[in-house]
Amino acid sequence: MWMICKKEWQQFFSSLTGYLALVVFLLLNGLFLFVFPDTNLLDFGYASLGGFFSLAPWLLLFLVPTITMRSFADEYKSGSFEILKTLPLTPSAIVRGKFFGSLLIVFTALVPSIVYAVSIQQLSTTGGIDMGAAIGSYLGLFLLGAVFTAIGIFASSLTNNTVVAFIAGAFLCFLLYTGFEAFSKLPFLSGIDYTIEMLGIQFHYRSISRGVLDSRDIIYFIGIISLFLFVTRQNLLKR
Repeated sequence: MWMICKKEWQQFFSSLTGYLALVVFLLLNGLFLFVFPDTNLLDFGYASLGGFFSLAPWLLLFLVPTITMRSFADEYKSGSFEILKTLPLTPSAIVRGKFFGSLLIVFTALVPSIVYAVSIQQLSTTGGIDMGAAIGSYLGLFLLGAVFTAIGIFASSLTNNTVVAFIAGAFLCFLLYTGFEAFSKLPFLSGIDYTIEMLGIQFHYRSISRGVLDSRDIIYFIGIISLFLFVTRQNLLKR
């Protein structure tokens, strides 16, 4: 499994596209958080990373599918998937290797954002940021990245076209992140709107971002990840 994980890491950084994706992600974060007037953290008047944790999921919607789109699509297109099947690895190990390799890249993209927390903490004259909420939000952001990674891996296993894999992955991430909340706002669902909203990723991400670790939120994220990895494994078995 770790051989596949290492291969995924090397494949992403084997071209300029990988470095460019991470640079664009960090650059957009920096511009939104410290330059653009409507989202500038320095204009809030108090030390808070709320703007960053509200913005980051939307940027991950595009970054993660960029990372995962080549996972299986390139293997199918180049024919190396046939070689991959001859290795002494189970389909589950292959899927886990692809998943953890991509998740390591997502983690690498998130680590530099700690600079934002340090900067706001140093610039604060009194109190500083709420460390409990910040740690919870970072955990939520990592779990969100893990869910998006599992979805992206699944989308890549459906096609041999990387562009299609990117579009499908981004669409599924967007749908599962915002779709249930939007659907719950329909007038005829007023009695069960809260229950429907709880099915969405955004609800549980916001819950963790408050700094309170609820086992139900953790179980939800693990369940979604496991579901998409299982379906991806089934796709490989069909091939």
